[in-house]
Amino acid sequence: MNLSQEFKKVFIKSPTKVAVNFADKQISFRELDFGSNRVANGLASLGVKKGDRVCLFVPNCIEFILSHLGVLKLGAITVPMNVMYKGREIEHILSNSEAKVLITTQDKLSLVEGVSSRLPKLRQIIVVGGTSTKGIPYEKLSEASTEEPRTEIEDNDLALICYTSGTTGRPKGAMLTHGNLISNSKTLINLWEWTDKDVFLLSLPMTHVHGLGVGLHGALLTGSPTILMEKFKAEDALSLIQEFKCSLFMGVPTMYTRFLQVSGGKAYDLSCMRLFISGSAPLPIDTFHRFREVFGFEILERYGMTETMMNTSNPYHGKRKPGTVGLPLPGVQARIVDSQWGDVPEGETGEILVKGPNVFKGYWNLPDETAQAFRDGWLKTGDLGKKDEDGYISIVGRSKDLIISGGFNVYPREVEEVLCSHPHVEEAAVIGIPDQVRGEAVKAYVVLKSGEKVSEEELITFCRENLAIFKVPQEVEFIPQLPRTASGKVIVHELCNLATSK
Repeated sequence: MNLSQEFKKVFIKSPTKVAVNFADKQISFRELDFGSNRVANGLASLGVKKGDRVCLFVPNCIEFILSHLGVLKLGAITVPMNVMYKGREIEHILSNSEAKVLITTQDKLSLVEGVSSRLPKLRQIIVVGGTSTKGIPYEKLSEASTEEPRTEIEDNDLALICYTSGTTGRPKGAMLTHGNLISNSKTLINLWEWTDKDVFLLSLPMTHVHGLGVGLHGALLTGSPTILMEKFKAEDALSLIQEFKCSLFMGVPTMYTRFLQVSGGKAYDLSCMRLFISGSAPLPIDTFHRFREVFGFEILERYGMTETMMNTSNPYHGKRKPGTVGLPLPGVQARIVDSQWGDVPEGETGEILVKGPNVFKGYWNLPDETAQAFRDGWLKTGDLGKKDEDGYISIVGRSKDLIISGGFNVYPREVEEVLCSHPHVEEAAVIGIPDQVRGEAVKAYVVLKSGEKVSEEELITFCRENLAIFKVPQEVEFIPQLPRTASGKVIVHELCNLATSK
């Protein structure tokens, strides 16, 4: 069984029902089916075949959905790429994945062209919108046949390669199979009682596994209409919930903070809603309580990661405990262990290990790092947690030096490498600091080369030119030297103490 076959059941059952409503466009499940067939056949005419990688560097839009479904129908592999990425990030993902085709938008074309000469495996660039003669117009794909592609696809075949930060600071490609995605979606659908009667508001970026593998796939598997936003704006989201009588919303903690900042938020009619879900970063307990006071809903918090999608969830029926990510999903096992890999007692902190049909196949072209990620069949998440007396898990930290800002992963070393590439910078260290809106913000400590001068604003601008905006430091502090151990390692906790003492 594969995703395309599972989606096809819905396409056949509800052909004329609206599948996606985006801006002033609507598309039915039949149109989604036929349109994705055209994309699949159009890609096949360009030489794309089973196992090839097709990168989607496109914001939330109907073309993204048609492209993803078309790629799946060929047995090819979707590689979603964050639209905030800049040149070096784009080059790394396209080079590492060896993508044969890139689908992007007119406004991103110059970024891609800046690195394309160093990407010999990239054969074609397809451009959504615009009138440029560079690249193949996306409309050309719509001229292909609507006939269903005939490709043998098994549940262990790859469907997605989603890039995530790793121990080197360079994004790693997490390989997710059709079976991984189907099992996790069906589990969540049952757990959250998601049906074709729901109306789903999707504002999460589909370039992220949360928006794509959980959000879009869940809607397509249930046959619930999706109200799609290109990007999240709190006022617009509340208006859309009211207008389309949405019943289901998934967001990151920052989005719920934005909802609470909307002037007159109580005036919106949200009586149609049945479930608000939060993930990708810890939800502040204060936000949970304030959201309940203002809007009358208890946010359901869950826990997942790119390599597994969802691992745990607070119950749909039953007690939702603020500050926890709930219980392991049915079919998913979770352990919390000490440094000797023994299970820790209730209430004590250790590293979270998980096992289940949702766990990824490994990291693309990184067999050593794949092997290091597992122990006796258990995935080492790198997250620190503890269980309470009812088995609810709380995330208390991360063993990896990962910063989660607004729901996006930021690996310090990647930012440090950019800062150190500046001609006036000797060395740099990056940490996460508390931020009421983002959860965490990026702060950089910088040591300048002898006799050199550069301002905080200049370094932030330099980072903005080389990194996605969520990775750019909010603060840069200049210090004479970085605190280090005898072996030369930066003492991160001293920098954290320095930040909190300000």
